[in-house]
Amino acid sequence: MPRKGSSSPQATRFRRNDTDSGLRTCIVLVVLSLVMFTASVREGDAGGPFSAVRGAWMTITTPIRWVGGAATAPVQGLGNIFVNLTTDQERLSDLKAENERLVARNAELEESEQTARRLESLLGLQSLYNLQSTGARIISGSTDSWSSTVTIDKGTSAGLAVGMPVTDANGAIGQIIRCGATSATVRLITDENSSVSAMVQSSRAQGVLRGSVDGTLRLTRVRTDQMVEVGDTIVTSGLGGVFPKGLPLGTVLSVERTSGSLYYDIEVEPLSSAESFEEVLVITSLTEDQKATSQDVAEADAQDSSAGANPTAGTVSKQDDGQSQDGSQDDAAAGDGEQPTDDEQAESTDASDESQG
Repeated sequence: MPRKGSSSPQATRFRRNDTDSGLRTCIVLVVLSLVMFTASVREGDAGGPFSAVRGAWMTITTPIRWVGGAATAPVQGLGNIFVNLTTDQERLSDLKAENERLVARNAELEESEQTARRLESLLGLQSLYNLQSTGARIISGSTDSWSSTVTIDKGTSAGLAVGMPVTDANGAIGQIIRCGATSATVRLITDENSSVSAMVQSSRAQGVLRGSVDGTLRLTRVRTDQMVEVGDTIVTSGLGGVFPKGLPLGTVLSVERTSGSLYYDIEVEPLSSAESFEEVLVITSLTEDQKATSQDVAEADAQDSSAGANPTAGTVSKQDDGQSQDGSQDDAAAGDGEQPTDDEQAESTDASDESQG
């Protein structure tokens, strides 16, 4: 009786015969494949038994392959759709992120370009008029609705003082009325308390440019016998030695002549709006060439004398004593340039005392 766990010699011999038989079969098949491959290569496209066998095989299996392809096509299509959707979503997310980055970069570059243009324009104005000035940036606008002022980021520590004129890239925009250590308040020319000695650039007719509550500019004290046309440029006259002579202020928007009036009613459009102010120049001192000459002062006096000698002026004074008083004040403004009125002088003095304190 055979022991447990041991195999009989007959079983061992059968397993060995099966292994040898499988090895021999594999060797025979490999040799046969090599022979058939060699014969097929030698046969080429000339036609022969192997070509016929391949053709028959293709004929038999083509319908089967077609049916298999038709059966698997929907599955492959769904797979392709899923892959494409996944790829498209990832690509779309990447494109959105890239677009946002490019938009932000474009906005940054556009802002840098505009800043460079503004600074270049300021430097051009400074060079054109040979201005002794320092640059500053607007940091806030008016804090109330009844005044037109802006605040700049420099003050007495940068050498600024009350009364200094301020310009943007287009021309004069205002004058410092309060000055602290690190900031200053600028009264714009559109403020109702602002008055600047000005003249028509083409005809040299002298006048006073005044602001108003609604923000419009009026050129006063220009006689009706002088030449003023719509589109004329209004510039600073230099009288008083505050603003340099010849800085642009605005352009004439309308000219009206009231019957019996001695002076034109002239509306002037400012060259810039307060909303567009960002960088400015504060003029710290004037050269002799930038001040009004003695001839300019004589012409202004002659203009005032001519107005006083005109009989119409007496008629206007009799009709409206208040206007006559305003005329006297305007004449003083024309003679003293941009010097503040009594109220403005007090305000400036108080502000100066506050800054010093």
